[in-house]
Amino acid sequence: MHTLDLIVPCYNEEEALPLFFSAVQDVLLQLANTKTRLIFVDDGSTDNTLSVLRALCGSHENACYISFSRNFGKEAAMLAGLRASTAEFVGILDADLQHSPQLLPEMLRALSEEGYDIAAARRETRTGEAKLKSGFSKLFYKIISRISDADIEAGAQDYRIMKRKVVNAILQVPEYNRFSKGIFSWVGFKTKWFPHENRARAAGKTKWSFWSLFSYAVDGIVNFSTAPLKISLLCGAICSVVGIAYALYIIVRTLIYGSDVPGYPSTICAILIIGGLILLSLGILGEYISRIYMEVKRRPHYIIDETDILPKDAEFGEDNASAARG
Repeated sequence: MHTLDLIVPCYNEEEALPLFFSAVQDVLLQLANTKTRLIFVDDGSTDNTLSVLRALCGSHENACYISFSRNFGKEAAMLAGLRASTAEFVGILDADLQHSPQLLPEMLRALSEEGYDIAAARRETRTGEAKLKSGFSKLFYKIISRISDADIEAGAQDYRIMKRKVVNAILQVPEYNRFSKGIFSWVGFKTKWFPHENRARAAGKTKWSFWSLFSYAVDGIVNFSTAPLKISLLCGAICSVVGIAYALYIIVRTLIYGSDVPGYPSTICAILIIGGLILLSLGILGEYISRIYMEVKRRPHYIIDETDILPKDAEFGEDNASAARG
């Protein structure tokens, strides 16, 4: 008998949860010889998500929930679910049904019968997505695949099922600033990718604005590459070489033709260009320093306000010290 924990991060999903629960339960009935548990993580929702979870989990033995004291973000929600999981196989999927539950039997088969360690979904198309958002997403994957030490698959999603050894490896990465797509790739292991078409939300509105996605992309690049620091170093080196060459030109020209009245436009342009590069370099450096600042604080990734998972059923580390049974 195999065991499977499915982690479902939730943020203001009161409308989608009943639809999701019904769809997933239909699929789970197809999983022969597999005992499944749904671990819902309420990421500080401001609607009735927690009330819906209490009702669903109270009436179904194979469902439980964790509720945060406030919104800590999807990364923290996934981490809490991974820490609470105890099964042989552990999966992650969204509550809005954009991650099709119908893929679960095939993904589980890849782990139990085909020898893979991870079965993950990869978005093939971005139908229905805004062109600007789609363009920036493609650009992000191209950039991070070139500069990162983690081989992040283009279109990779958080939707996946992993063996216990993979989950244990992920939990050994303690960093505060988490970018799970990068961590999933960084730990390695044998992965089978499943093509997945873009799906509309079952209900509710997306929680990801363009700015939040941009910030998420910056986090991914900074967390898994030092290339931006090298870019600022390269810009500084180029400016230095150009400056030295221009100084030599002025010296030679003065020796040959004598001094002349300097031009203000060229001076202002030089100041603006060099000043802009300095500020750019300081900004890049600041991004890395800010992450060091957050890491050394050693704050917990999240605070649990309520859960129906008993301590004996999950690994309740320092982040869960305030957990209380609902």
